[in-house]
Amino acid sequence: MNKSVVTDIVSFTLIGISFIVPQNLQHVILFTGLFALSGALTNQIAIHMLFERVPLLYGSGVIPLRFEAFKASIKELMMNQFFTKEQLDSFFKNEEKKIDLTPIIEKADFSPAYDALTKTVMESSFGGMLSMFGGVGALEGLREPFTNKLKAAVTTITQSEGFNAHIQEHLQNSSLSEDMLNSIENVIDKRLDELTPTMVKEIVQNFIKEHLGWLVVWGGFFGGLIGLISSLFI
Repeated sequence: MNKSVVTDIVSFTLIGISFIVPQNLQHVILFTGLFALSGALTNQIAIHMLFERVPLLYGSGVIPLRFEAFKASIKELMMNQFFTKEQLDSFFKNEEKKIDLTPIIEKADFSPAYDALTKTVMESSFGGMLSMFGGVGALEGLREPFTNKLKAAVTTITQSEGFNAHIQEHLQNSSLSEDMLNSIENVIDKRLDELTPTMVKEIVQNFIKEHLGWLVVWGGFFGGLIGLISSLFI
């Protein structure tokens, strides 16, 4: 059962009991029940006023009314805490160490490189001589050995410390993280622009509803405690 409802029921129960108990206890129980009910209802009204506008009550409905500030706070939180340039630079630097280009190189088609090589040879001074021995066709048997050796050479280059050092330097000095920051900011802005005051109210209300329920419980408890103490002096 809802915490607020339980607190109200307990408060009303104490008030009801005060009319049937011996007269020497009526005063104490009645004060305890009334103050408990007062504390619980006050907090319930305050919680309600956070999310709903109440006529003639200034400041009510503050969350829907301030939804633009709420959206700005979400954006500031995301950009300043989760997506800073330093964090993205660190991410790229760490991820770069895990890059293995070997599978990509193995699947790559190196035929254009071989074709460019044969074209260069045929257009050179050796072209005429090779034409007498079958021209480009005579070199076709070298296609597979050439591509295999080229793949091996490229793989060796990408796995070298020098290559990795150049990659790290490029990532750190490039505007990649800045470009990504701009993209992330644009996505966040676009999504936040889709929010309405009602959506903002529901987001906040659903998030803190359970915790606000305890405000009513403790309001009733301390209100009842104040009533109990007051009954001893009034």
